[in-house]
Amino acid sequence: MKLEEQRQQVVDACRYLSRSGLVVGTAGNVSIRVDDVLVISPSGVDYEAMSARDVGIHDLDGNAVDAVLAPSSELALHLAVYRSSEHTAVVHTHAPASTALSTVVDEVPASHYYSALFGGPVRVAPYATFGTQQLADNVSAALRGRNAALMGNHGAVLAGAALPKVLNLVPYLEYVCDVQLRAMATGAPVRVLDDAEIAEVGRLLSGYGQQASGKD
Repeated sequence: MKLEEQRQQVVDACRYLSRSGLVVGTAGNVSIRVDDVLVISPSGVDYEAMSARDVGIHDLDGNAVDAVLAPSSELALHLAVYRSSEHTAVVHTHAPASTALSTVVDEVPASHYYSALFGGPVRVAPYATFGTQQLADNVSAALRGRNAALMGNHGAVLAGAALPKVLNLVPYLEYVCDVQLRAMATGAPVRVLDDAEIAEVGRLLSGYGQQASGKD
């Protein structure tokens, strides 16, 4: 089993997260589900030195299908997300604002309309030791009906139908978390948008964007 394109996508995604300051060192991880297997970043490998061959393929029980290195320590988390949803790509980050906010709230309220990108207020999964099944269960529960969740005292996880789309959402989640932190720091009450407005924004954003013509 090759899946070279998906393996390279994982490498490119890891490098993007590192260069953008959304992970620290070799923290964070990325995977893509293809039918009954997943392609996942290896554990403890420098992202700039990582090659497509270093990215392993595992079945949905976690068994190695084609892997020269140990998988991410969060393999259980990725498996739990895929087993409990239709998502086919997962990105886990340690970005500063989202990680900081995960230490002080149980939910990120819809204080900015970008919350609609994630299906509504972003839940914070209770803390559990990294790499454990308990953490995997907590995160998959927090993701129900959502495509993003914070991981208490840890970081963030985003999921979706395609890796490029999930990566595109990562900066938006970090922005929403940064806005909430700054608003909370004022000490003033933070205004929150209601469910109806978030649903309307979600509808509007679903068709937002257009392709440039490529002509002057």
